Amino acid sequence: MTQKQEEVVDLRENTPYDRVIVHPLVLLSAVDHFNRVGNVSRNSRVVGALLGATKIIDGKRVLDISNSFAVPFDEDSRDGKVWYLDHDYLENMFGMFRKVNAKERVVGWYHTGPELHNNDTEINDIFKKISPRSVLCIIETTTNDWSLPARAYFCTEEVHDDGTPSTKTFNHLGVEIGAEEAEEVGVEHLCRDVFRNTQGTLSQKISDQIKGLKGLGQKLEQISQYLTDLASGKLPMNYKIIYGLQDVFNLLPDVAGNAFNEALQQVSNDQMLIVYLSSLIKSVVALHNLIDNKLTMKENEQEDENKEEENRKKKMAEKDEKEKLDSKNDEKKEEKAKPKETKKDTPSRNTRSSSRKGKKQKIQEEVEHTLESMSCRLAELCQSASLKIDTLKVQKGF
Repeated sequence: MTQKQEEVVDLRENTPYDRVIVHPLVLLSAVDHFNRVGNVSRNSRVVGALLGATKIIDGKRVLDISNSFAVPFDEDSRDGKVWYLDHDYLENMFGMFRKVNAKERVVGWYHTGPELHNNDTEINDIFKKISPRSVLCIIETTTNDWSLPARAYFCTEEVHDDGTPSTKTFNHLGVEIGAEEAEEVGVEHLCRDVFRNTQGTLSQKISDQIKGLKGLGQKLEQISQYLTDLASGKLPMNYKIIYGLQDVFNLLPDVAGNAFNEALQQVSNDQMLIVYLSSLIKSVVALHNLIDNKLTMKENEQEDENKEEENRKKKMAEKDEKEKLDSKNDEKKEEKAKPKETKKDTPSRNTRSSSRKGKKQKIQEEVEHTLESMSCRLAELCQSASLKIDTLKVQKGF
């Protein structure tokens, strides 16, 4: 067995769990704890206990973290050796949780990092008194679109070959975000209320790929920084990490090969074809909706015009009926008033007729008199005009 295989086997034997499953309730509780304490104190991070159980899934040891609770914690931001953790509160809360749910036990602790601190090994020793296989979970409370918001570690003791004292370090554990059916329903409703995402499946896939590429870029930057520090002598050589990086590089595809280029071009062409077809379908649907809107608007306008015409006709008919009724009422009133007038005026009818005849005669006489006076005046004017013409002829010698 080679040195590399021996180290890998040793690492697997020392690992308490193959992977860790973190439930959404733990993440929400940690974020709520950080927000509540951040408004009161100036601590850059908060600490809490993790509750869960160990399961065997497909022959692998899985740690299922289903619940958590906050623990009073304080530390000096300038000096990492000065810190305080309430042991009594931790033991009392653990006792009350055991009364409520006996299946859940303290499996580790969490803090909001965002990175490991120098005093994490000392805090981990306290939790190891309650749980021998204590696990540290760092929960990020800041926005992070490219990786999971949780990272898991277990503490190991490294023995150096040069005789120096052993040191405690943290090693990574695989982390997954898992939930039960009730939690999935609650998270789905919460995300629906928060984001109101109306995007399609294609845009969601592209956004997921962008997030994955961002995470890969940051991991590559960390690898590059580690190798740079290792080459400059800032960090000691760790063969486990080097062997893992070598395995990663060996699994990379041959980018310079023709098969890889053809496959990449084929995938990109298929994706562009899907985008092109979706754009065409979207434009056709938009035009179809535009035509439908115009037709519906035209029909609505025609209906409004018909309604207005009907209302106008109704108003005209009502007006005509009203006028007819008014005229009939006036005629009835006149008919009712005529007999009364005839009865009153019967004795004086002759006198009125005689007075009318006398007025007509007077008018005729006046007209005849005015005509005679005008004819006489016209004759005089003609005579004077003829006299003037004769005098002018005499003067001119005609």
